[in-house]
Amino acid sequence: MTTLDQPTATAPTVVTSGDRPVRRELGVANALSHGFLLLWGLLTVLPLLWMFISSFKTNGEILADPWGLPGALNLDNWARAWTEAHIGRYFLNSLVVVTGSVSLTMLMGATAAYVFARYEFRGRQVVYYLFVGGLMFPVFLALVPLFFVVRNAGLFNTWLGLILVYAAYSLPFTVFFLTAFFRTLPTSVAEAALVDGCGHFRLFFRVMLPMARPGLISVAIFNFLSHWNQFLLPQVLLQGDESKWMLAQGLFALSVSQGYAGDYARLFAGLSIAVLPVLAIYVAFQRQVQSGLTAGQLK
Repeated sequence: MTTLDQPTATAPTVVTSGDRPVRRELGVANALSHGFLLLWGLLTVLPLLWMFISSFKTNGEILADPWGLPGALNLDNWARAWTEAHIGRYFLNSLVVVTGSVSLTMLMGATAAYVFARYEFRGRQVVYYLFVGGLMFPVFLALVPLFFVVRNAGLFNTWLGLILVYAAYSLPFTVFFLTAFFRTLPTSVAEAALVDGCGHFRLFFRVMLPMARPGLISVAIFNFLSHWNQFLLPQVLLQGDESKWMLAQGLFALSVSQGYAGDYARLFAGLSIAVLPVLAIYVAFQRQVQSGLTAGQLK
């Protein structure tokens, strides 16, 4: 007589509370990290907000109640900063120079990074590390030889000289970042384009550059911020002729003059004009920056 096998009863799983301390520690760590980020955000946003609010006040309101709201929106402060303090001229000068320097940096940096990432040739690593080695040298260490090089080249006190210097100092970071980004792009797409008869020149400009758009936008924004806020290089390479000054030089001169004149409303208005393009670009390309920074880490 055969008997059917009876299913063996399994003991019920007992959920212990041994993982509760771990979860509690993770919760505390998350709370501390979020609290630190919130504090950091407030320390960043509140000074900017105070600056914008103060740019619409009168000088009397700023001195009497620096933390209060303006009684009325005094747009005259912005108009005086744009015209009388020549912030408008310095703004346009910086826009021309930064546009040229960022365009040159991205063209040269993307080309070099693509070659380092996709082609094998003798001495590739040596040349790549020479580029990356430029990240180790601060700008102020080369100010004196840079001054004589630019002056002997006939580019002193010219926008072209400043554009070339900006591009030269931005290339190491651009090549370093984009080389890692180009390595994450699929090689099958490039091989298919070559099989279809696409040359190396068209492959780079028509196929690979559009695929690397998130990384290009991220690096371009970082370079724009670096060039837009640069003060030391324009102060050394642009001297004498105030009509060629950059925005940082104009704001420095405005802060010195308004420190004695007491026209703080115009000073805050000039600072707000300088900050607005940076905020607008970051808000417009926030998602591209985040995707570009994370895409280079995933493969």
